[in-house]
Amino acid sequence: MITDLIWALGMGLTGALVFAGIGLVSGTDETSTLGPLTLLVVLLGVPPAGVITFFLAGAVAKHMTHAIPTTLLGIPGDTTAVPLLEDARAMRRIGAPHIALRKALAGGLLSAAIAVPVSVGVASLLAPFAEPVQEVIPYVFVAVALLVAYFSPGRWAAVAGLAPFTLAIAALSGFAQGVLDKPLSISFFLGIAIGPLVIDLLIAGSRSGRGTLPRSAGKAFSLAPEAVASYRWFPNPFRVLTRRQAGTTAAVAAVTSTTFMLSPVATAVMAGEVVGARIKHPYQRLSTLMSVKNGTTESTYIAETLIPLIAFGLPLSPVAAGPAAALFNAPPVFTVEGRVHNLHTLLSTWQFLVFGLLAVAIAALVVYPLAMRHARTASAWVARRISHEALIGAFAGLICVVAWYEGGVLGLLVTVAVGALAGAFHRLLGMTSGAQYMAFYVATLFVPLLTT
Repeated sequence: MITDLIWALGMGLTGALVFAGIGLVSGTDETSTLGPLTLLVVLLGVPPAGVITFFLAGAVAKHMTHAIPTTLLGIPGDTTAVPLLEDARAMRRIGAPHIALRKALAGGLLSAAIAVPVSVGVASLLAPFAEPVQEVIPYVFVAVALLVAYFSPGRWAAVAGLAPFTLAIAALSGFAQGVLDKPLSISFFLGIAIGPLVIDLLIAGSRSGRGTLPRSAGKAFSLAPEAVASYRWFPNPFRVLTRRQAGTTAAVAAVTSTTFMLSPVATAVMAGEVVGARIKHPYQRLSTLMSVKNGTTESTYIAETLIPLIAFGLPLSPVAAGPAAALFNAPPVFTVEGRVHNLHTLLSTWQFLVFGLLAVAIAALVVYPLAMRHARTASAWVARRISHEALIGAFAGLICVVAWYEGGVLGLLVTVAVGALAGAFHRLLGMTSGAQYMAFYVATLFVPLLTT
């Protein structure tokens, strides 16, 4: 237990620091950053306690710092920050971007602390149904894939696109297995993760497609002025938020921590609509929505990771099938094909609770106060010194290394091919990466049943 605690502390601190920095860079998606680095941690042989703490601390930290470019620069820190954008712009127009940021940070911390015990409790209630679910798992993946695709931006187009995407993945998987005499899994995961990047590069290199990506000059950002901080080293979230805001954020976090089938973006939008409709005063509505929406990104991410992981050991949510996929399936360390062998079987329920709370505590102690007090300084430094393209290039290099590790040249080619296919479906049909990951599991677990 002492060894597990040491690993959890070390990896939790590493995850919090790394993804606190990544969250400052606008446009860094969790699927292409948190997913590959978590996969690398798993493949390096880090103990289960360190793996789960690394992932959760990284997710909580990133969803704190992604609010910084969203509120101060007016550009989303990542995909889950998009629902915050409109309210953040309105707060900037009335001269209160610093208040918007602090409300978002306080709401995120409060929601994360609530989400861990609620999610573990819900997972414990669902755990007795694990065996029936596993018996019909190929059909469950089909149903979940349809549901996740329906809640993608493309809605029915994404649902219709599931069949051709699934069959293409199944064909490519069968070809790779025939050549290598072993199945590929990581290469498909990585290909879906970098899909939007691959399709953008292909379009930029195309004479006919380049015109759809016009750019006349470099981007210019206006950074809000520094506000005088009146907080101590650790700003109390209950003083940052009003009593009503704290209660509303906590209630929304408790409810959204019980769900694990909807995407975090969709859940944040719906939570914002429900809460915003009940607040008439414009300033109170905007500042409350900053807290509620950012809190929802934390609670849904934690719930969609812990509930399927603890209850079933299967990636039955958009987050579980996407950024958190390595916690479920990372051959040869973790696998869901045949016999489930991953964190579900290696950690007990109370260990998930302890290490989950530890991850939130690490992010709260390390990232939260720094983001509260030094947000503008960090944003200015990142905007001037850090190249977004260089960061994405570094992750692309990491993905190439891991794909080569699994399947050599063919693994790398599969990753690029899947990336092009996934990117095209994402851009043209609005099919999210969560739906595409579910399609991968349908291709590997359900499609073979059709041939028997």
